[in-house]
Amino acid sequence: RHITPEKFYVEACDDGADDVLAIDRVSTEVTLTVKKDVPPSAVTRSIYGILGTIRLVAGNYLIVITKKKKVGECFNHAVWKATDFDILSYKKTMLHLTDIQLQDNKAFLAMLSHILNVDGFYFSTTYDLTHTLQRLANTSPEFQEMSLLERADPRFVWNGHLLREFAAQPEIHRFALPVMHGFIAMHSCSINGKYFDWLLISRRSCFRAGVRYYVRGIDSEGHAANFVETEQIVHYNGSKASFVQTRGSIPFFWSQRPNLKYKPKPQISKVVNHMDGFQRHFDSQIISYGKQMIVNLVNQKGSEKPLEQTFAKMVNSLGNGMVRYIAFDFHKECSRMRWDRLQLLMDQLSEQQDEFSYFLVDSDGKVVTQQDGIFRSNCMDCLDRTNVIQSLLARRSLQAQLQRLGVLHVGQRIEEQAEFEKIYKNAWADNANACAKQYAGTGALKTDYTTGKRTQWGLIMDGWNSLIRYYKNNFSDGFRQDAIDLFLGNYSVDEVESVSPLHIQKDWKFLALPIIMVVAFSMCIICLLMAGDTWTETLAYVLFWGTASFGTLAIIFYNGKDFVDAPKLVQKEKMD
Repeated sequence: RHITPEKFYVEACDDGADDVLAIDRVSTEVTLTVKKDVPPSAVTRSIYGILGTIRLVAGNYLIVITKKKKVGECFNHAVWKATDFDILSYKKTMLHLTDIQLQDNKAFLAMLSHILNVDGFYFSTTYDLTHTLQRLANTSPEFQEMSLLERADPRFVWNGHLLREFAAQPEIHRFALPVMHGFIAMHSCSINGKYFDWLLISRRSCFRAGVRYYVRGIDSEGHAANFVETEQIVHYNGSKASFVQTRGSIPFFWSQRPNLKYKPKPQISKVVNHMDGFQRHFDSQIISYGKQMIVNLVNQKGSEKPLEQTFAKMVNSLGNGMVRYIAFDFHKECSRMRWDRLQLLMDQLSEQQDEFSYFLVDSDGKVVTQQDGIFRSNCMDCLDRTNVIQSLLARRSLQAQLQRLGVLHVGQRIEEQAEFEKIYKNAWADNANACAKQYAGTGALKTDYTTGKRTQWGLIMDGWNSLIRYYKNNFSDGFRQDAIDLFLGNYSVDEVESVSPLHIQKDWKFLALPIIMVVAFSMCIICLLMAGDTWTETLAYVLFWGTASFGTLAIIFYNGKDFVDAPKLVQKEKMD
């Protein structure tokens, strides 16, 4: 990357490449040029890819990848994790901005930095990470000729909005790098002295993306919140096997706004036609994956019960033979650490899993079997419970694949292969943590089960993560949601916007009530420590200030929605 006062130059460093991308910092025009046109006075630094461009209050910014870490190789193609980025301003000075505009620009830059600091951006310059093996095998020769940006699945290209200007100019496509968000693990493994590659790829959808409590259910297009496609791949002696699963929020219109309560009550919308979005969701899922087996893991009592009942009713109303439904109350069945009861669910799903099969292509490139359907798992967040079930389904598929490929002998079980079992469980736990951090803001719960068995220490760690989730979901998720909306283009910065949405005034309650509560509580403690002349006098003071502090706390909780950190850029109520 070369910088001059007039232009950014991005030079391709492949052997024999002479192409240089020139970006005019004034007109924002993007053109192709050659190495000899780069002025010797330019400030130069190595970069590993262009993430894209974005317009903020101060004008355009170029985002580039400055550090990368090799994850491994996927069929001899290097796969990288982007670990550091630079955000470069086209403008050389900020003198054209007012103080308020400077403040807004700083806030938007902080949002971009926040998103880029969330772990999990992956790319390859030679391999299409956004498609499953089965999708790649069912493509035309024309598709193979396309650039990575053109052929990528738009659901999983997180910098699609940032690359929109590049997408409009086919001649510069090779400088535009599609980047996916999620998780990738790649391991070279050995069982019975036979070496094979084992890969786990989770692709997060950028449609209806967001944070836990502000983005639930589906949108009018049928895109589900927290939708993740997870593919497990085995590569042995030239043969490739793949098993794909999905997770996604319960696909109708519902919300669960944070309101200071530990678990806000889910609200099912009463004013929209749920079936439209529901049908759109499953129509697109059937086109992408074939038959659907819904595995609903929510509680069948309490606040989650209406969601389970509505989901079951809607699948019946849909009347589509391609969509089947099973409900399993995970918390009830596995209460008091009875994890062996998960086998009940696996037994119910085994026949369906055998029918769906998996994708297998032999060393000659001939497709042996196709995966005909998919398990679509969900709980409330589609994180902790979902991950446990997905790891069990994936292991069952892997057992069949390794036996068919001749890696496992007849009668051998994956569970007995101690070295591989450790790799397998740790990778699935890392996958759970990555998905949870990206959606809920903390590591996953129940990963001790994924990595081995449920433990008391695991319960303590779950409690700690739940506390951090509570804090983040109530007091920092508005900022996180705004950052995602800005990055994905759900909100575009308007230079001539008279009133910035970042400057929403809080009413008097927001400042006054917490101050009153702290003062009243402090006075209550002081009265306890500095006793009055008589115990009745002390008791009267303590009761007065105690009542005042608890009364104020009750008012704060009653108006909980006014005290949480809510998104400012896109009105989520309108989206629901």
